[in-house]
Amino acid sequence: MPNWKEGDRVKVVTREVTAEDRKTFRYYEHMAGLQGTVTNVYSPDEVAVNIDPATIGSVPMSVHNEAVRRMREKFNSKVSEEGKGMLTAEELNFSANYVLLVRGEDLQKA
Repeated sequence: MPNWKEGDRVKVVTREVTAEDRKTFRYYEHMAGLQGTVTNVYSPDEVAVNIDPATIGSVPMSVHNEAVRRMREKFNSKVSEEGKGMLTAEELNFSANYVLLVRGEDLQKA
């Protein structure tokens, strides 16, 4: 197994989901084939991967987009008009990263 480090380009392997996966919530069918960049390595079993949006399927992407919409809505409701005036349009319409915590053995070089 490679020794993953920040900045590595990776792909989540395609494999069958096991009973252990379901028990530990570590691998799901929708993760297979996703590609991204390692952002942090906590341990061999905990590698944070920032997923490339282009590799995300339509259903997970719609869920992600809804979560981002709700985050923006909540943020905008908490910030005063004066505070909003000090932010750029890009800052007000922020996006969120799609990051997964993946076991190192479920990754391969992309």
